[in-house]
Amino acid sequence: MSEDAPRLALLTPYGVDDAQAEKTIAALAGACTGGDVAAVILRLAASDERSLVNLVKRLAPAAQEGGAAVLVCIPDFKGDLVGIAARGGADGVHVDKADEAVLRDLRGRLRDGRILGCGGFLESKHAAMAAGEAQVDYLMFGGLYPDGAAPDRDLVRERAIWWAEIFETPCIAVAAEATEIEALAATGAEFVGLESALWFDTPQTVTMAAKTLAAAGAAR
Repeated sequence: MSEDAPRLALLTPYGVDDAQAEKTIAALAGACTGGDVAAVILRLAASDERSLVNLVKRLAPAAQEGGAAVLVCIPDFKGDLVGIAARGGADGVHVDKADEAVLRDLRGRLRDGRILGCGGFLESKHAAMAAGEAQVDYLMFGGLYPDGAAPDRDLVRERAIWWAEIFETPCIAVAAEATEIEALAATGAEFVGLESALWFDTPQTVTMAAKTLAAAGAAR
């Protein structure tokens, strides 16, 4: 694969909990052997911290054994996200629409090279730039909202092009449909994200997406 080729990031469904753990483990294992998956964002249902740590311990190896970094995302969670990621053996955390103060606090608490990622920037370029200044490791443009609605695909592409052309911090441009992958791969984004509908039950989509990304890298 070309060094210029974007890599894949996989997003799980929202609200993964203990009842869905085995199905999620199987889906991750299948997907992460299907192509060059750089990262997996686990979108977990809020629960008590001990249960969440144990859930991360169950889920993370399925992705990490395939070489992917695992990021923990728990929407609307008020507890210790950093502690859950560290104790669960994850590689970092992902938050959405966090302000600069929250991001700086998370950055200061993440140790041992753990990753800080943030999304929710389609509405505000200023917020995206502030996140970059807070030293996040990546920004994410796109991704389904928690209610299942998809963002405007043209805006996702626009924001990814804008960011990739100007800033050094890597970004993920997320595809909600397979028809979006090729266009997002051409934006200059370092990563193309796949929503769960694209890979969770059909791991072969990861192989096809990886080929599309490799072709985009060769064309850069």
